[in-house]
Amino acid sequence: MKTRYDAKVDALYIEFQPLVPGTADNRTLNEDMTANYGPDGRLSALEILDASVVLGKNPQKLVLRANLSG
Repeated sequence: MKTRYDAKVDALYIEFQPLVPGTADNRTLNEDMTANYGPDGRLSALEILDASVVLGKNPQKLVLRANLSG
């Protein structure tokens, strides 16, 4: 998993698995979040706009927990 935060535009990108450019299926979750799915239908990444508003004032210290069993 990789994360990138761009403070200039206040956007956080969380990549779970890399995709070949142009192969993502982008789905808007709400006005601030977009999910990217791979050709296999699995979640590949999340993009969060206005990250400091959505996640709090310090998005660089975001802790993610995932249940990968199953």
